[in-house]
Amino acid sequence: MAVKVEQNLAVFGESGSGKTVLLSSFYGATQEAAFRSKSLYQVVAEDTGQATRLRQNYLKMKNAAQVPDQTVFTATSYSFALKPTRGDGTRKQPFSSVRLVWHDYPGEWFEQDPSSESEATRRVETFTKLMTSDVALILVDGQRLLDHTGEEEKYFKSLLWSIRGGLEKLKDDILPEGKPLNEFPRIWVLALSKADLLPDLDVHKFQDLVIEKAAGDLAALLDTLKGFVEVPEAMSIGEDFLLLSSAKFEPGRIAVDQRVGLDLILPVASMLPLERVAQWAEQLNIPLRVLGGLVDHAEIFAKVLTGAGAAVVGKFLNLVPKVGPILGTVAAPALAELVKLGTSKLQEVHDQALEDKDYLTAILTGFRLDLDQGVKNSHLVKNPW
Repeated sequence: MAVKVEQNLAVFGESGSGKTVLLSSFYGATQEAAFRSKSLYQVVAEDTGQATRLRQNYLKMKNAAQVPDQTVFTATSYSFALKPTRGDGTRKQPFSSVRLVWHDYPGEWFEQDPSSESEATRRVETFTKLMTSDVALILVDGQRLLDHTGEEEKYFKSLLWSIRGGLEKLKDDILPEGKPLNEFPRIWVLALSKADLLPDLDVHKFQDLVIEKAAGDLAALLDTLKGFVEVPEAMSIGEDFLLLSSAKFEPGRIAVDQRVGLDLILPVASMLPLERVAQWAEQLNIPLRVLGGLVDHAEIFAKVLTGAGAAVVGKFLNLVPKVGPILGTVAAPALAELVKLGTSKLQEVHDQALEDKDYLTAILTGFRLDLDQGVKNSHLVKNPW
């Protein structure tokens, strides 16, 4: 029986960094008639109340140039089901839809001590949920970066050290016996929010700015993160960079159709882990089972992309018959080759999947193509293979 696959995304950002606007714009855009008419999938919010609030926020931005109220000390998880808009013909798939869980960790919790024992408990409970995430976004506030022009290192240090300090305070509660975890975000992406405020800063210049001004602070945060997780070599931070802009803000007008990077959030959450697992499998001599849910998700996605019925993929990869798990010793090299497919060949796989009415494969290959396009548009930097 086909099941839902759950991908978890953790979003870390200071107070005022634009998390609510970002989420509202992401969801609202997927509800527009233009998106729904051409997309191979629909995005359904699993909580009706959340769907209404996010859609209301989006419409107020679009029609009344009204920005949502800033939330304070609010940790919320939002669940979205990604469902193919058309049936997959007769092909049997290992899952029917992808569930994206977006975890919002309040920036105030990194900036201030808990005011009560109950709040301290909530912080631990919230971070425990975040551990199921494969990918974490650290939002770099474009407005604060602009305010620190010429002394960006001060802002980066404040941001990264507040996260580091917050994690270290939670460590004894998260690891009560001191035993490292295998379920933990292993891919930490630096994302510039409000990128429209810095139009001359493409993703490569953003990457250079972070490395120039904050390399030591990133290294210190990485050391802290490694203290939480088994196989700390399988951890990346400061290797992937993303530009995000929820809209173009002008006096009396918010152009919600002029977004940057929001179409990359789903591909980053779903396909970047697949790429990274293949990379680690090829480069690190580690038992993949210790990567926890990261491998589980990569395995089931790879089954769609390389399974029976995806003949065109097999033609390019010359796959040997699989024995045992998809990420076993035989299949790991095949998976590595899969994620290294060039754009032209990947496009052919995508087109063939559409012709075969294999819409799930078409959606996932479409996400891979979106990542390639994001790199081409200078909106995304991925860790080079």
